[in-house]
Amino acid sequence: MSQPFYFEPMLENPMALDRLELSFRWGAYGIRVLRCHLTSFPAGVIVNYHQHSEYEIHYIPCGKGRVILDGITHPLHEGLLYVTAPGVIHRQEADEHEAMGELCLHVDIVKLSDKEEAGSSALSSSGWGEEWEMAEAEACIGQLGELPHTPAVDRHEAMKCFLVAYEAWRNNQLGQYTVIKQSIIQMLLRTVSAYKPEQQGVNLPARDMKNYRYQMAVQFITDNFRRPLTLEGVAERVQISSRQLQRIFKEKANVSFSEYLEQIRLKFVCSELQQTTLTLEKIAERSGFTSSNYLHYVFKKAHGTTPNAYRENTVLQHASTM
Repeated sequence: MSQPFYFEPMLENPMALDRLELSFRWGAYGIRVLRCHLTSFPAGVIVNYHQHSEYEIHYIPCGKGRVILDGITHPLHEGLLYVTAPGVIHRQEADEHEAMGELCLHVDIVKLSDKEEAGSSALSSSGWGEEWEMAEAEACIGQLGELPHTPAVDRHEAMKCFLVAYEAWRNNQLGQYTVIKQSIIQMLLRTVSAYKPEQQGVNLPARDMKNYRYQMAVQFITDNFRRPLTLEGVAERVQISSRQLQRIFKEKANVSFSEYLEQIRLKFVCSELQQTTLTLEKIAERSGFTSSNYLHYVFKKAHGTTPNAYRENTVLQHASTM
């Protein structure tokens, strides 16, 4: 059975984030989000030569096609990204026989006034500041303008930040503005990093390294729980043995790796039961469970009730508050 499309939740309202008209400050820069959406080019479609006065970052989550940058044709396929800086003329083409998906981040980036920068410097010197943030923003945006006009592999999974931002909006979760803002920043940081050589090693004390790897594993699980995950696979991702990772989860989370993964998946299942009318089969598929029967068993064991009963009770509680 083929894997479900990772960004399928965004198909329900692919332009939702565009309508937020989001703008925010990052370090000494103002970021205005013009587009942040999922779209698709039907097979054979051509978007003829054009350019923008802002940065547009293109991510390919599925399908294949081509892009022409600086007169050079580059093949595109799932997992690639490319950046069109202000003034860069480009042409996009979907494959003649296969549609091409695209996640598009189109941002206007402006340097803020000296007066505003001075305000940040005063804040930094008071001990509460934004010194690190300003340095990160300066480095990232400086490098963004120097990226080669060629596609790169999305090695740091920048495109997954689209779904993080979308689900914050979709679930109307507390702090959604902050989550969406940080998702945009992560897209920029991870995009720039996609063009850099892999960094070798992190020089941290043993205790900090353990926490660092735990946080890396948690982030990877959070981003990928819908897909089949194993202790060995995640351990390889954070570059330690599976036995070490199991010990870290026992120490940091007081549960095993599999129990932690199950908790993350069940939290998502509860949200789906509360907010959608999807069948249990569909929810199992979207949450990484191998079957609806297994999800039923795990859910009842964890919550003391069946998924259907949980959904019905949620509906009744909602009705009683109206």
